[in-house]
Amino acid sequence: MTVTTPAGFRAAGVAAGLKSTGAQDLALVVNDGPTYDSASVFTANRCKANPILWSQEVVKDGVVRAVVLNSGGANCYTGPDGFQTTHAVAERVAGAVGIGAGDVVVCSTGLIGLANDREQLLAGVDAAHAALAADGGADAAAAIMTTDSVSKQVVVEGAGWSIGGMAKGAGMLAPQLATMLVVLTTDAVVPAADLDTALRAATRVSFDRLDSDGCMSTNDTVTVMASGASGITPPLPDFTDALTQACSDLAMQLLRDAEGADHEIAITVLHAASEDDAVEAARSVARSNLFKAAVFGNDPNWGRVLASIGTTQAAFDPADLDVAMNGVWVCRRSTPAADPATVDLTPREVSVTIDLKSGDARATVWTNDLTHAYVHENSAYSS
Repeated sequence: MTVTTPAGFRAAGVAAGLKSTGAQDLALVVNDGPTYDSASVFTANRCKANPILWSQEVVKDGVVRAVVLNSGGANCYTGPDGFQTTHAVAERVAGAVGIGAGDVVVCSTGLIGLANDREQLLAGVDAAHAALAADGGADAAAAIMTTDSVSKQVVVEGAGWSIGGMAKGAGMLAPQLATMLVVLTTDAVVPAADLDTALRAATRVSFDRLDSDGCMSTNDTVTVMASGASGITPPLPDFTDALTQACSDLAMQLLRDAEGADHEIAITVLHAASEDDAVEAARSVARSNLFKAAVFGNDPNWGRVLASIGTTQAAFDPADLDVAMNGVWVCRRSTPAADPATVDLTPREVSVTIDLKSGDARATVWTNDLTHAYVHENSAYSS
């Protein structure tokens, strides 16, 4: 269940010395072909890390032959020298693999403002290249972890082809994308333009619907590479469905590992006038600290749900809203309904259903509760 499950890929994860713990902190994933089509999406944050600035240029031609990733430092707001470090890492990978630096995506994660040691990174690239293996996906997934408690990996099987993936992320989960790095691989034959179409469709309903704490990272990257090693060209709808399944699986793994969370909360809006309205209403609830604190306290406070919906531009009648929590309709027509005491919020998984009664669209946004542990983790974060 790794990025090297699809044919045509090798990977490695090594300790370059960036983490004070001595844990693995540099990963390399290489596409050995015969094709090198690729697509990527990046954070929508206007404040972007040096690896984003580099990689956004790399992916423009739809060709990526390697992805190198480090944890232990975000290389964000580290000045011109930080960008030169990113460039140097890409050049080192290119020289080792025998490709051009313009085909190397670079990713970093960790603390903003922390300058990664260039010599450690370059030595780590050499070690990772020497360790490249067809079964190296698990090590690569471990090397990109920061506050993650577990590595995140997935495999989706197609008809003679497959998709593999790895992700990191455990907080700052918000749209476009999350505080996450994701590498997806496939041995299907998929042209770059089709990969881009499929990836954007997949991320729209998976990573972009995660909103753990409303905080958008500076380093988010999702890259998919197609080796074509299976020789099979699946219909684009079939490939898109499989890629969406892989992204959704990884997104839920990110949600379950969110820093210090006690509950995973699925907020589903029904009968909205448009999908955008549904997402806006659900995301407003997901970002309400009052609501999230109530869930942490096992309090089914539906009033906080209505108050959050009221801050949006979605179409609805404020006097005719229905809300259910864990299947109990505690609010009907914007008035009290079932006794909130009958709602059991002790399970880790919580569902909130909101009926806007304004159309046929629906959407789900996923979030977590606000806990003491989350505050502690983010007041003393070490990469």
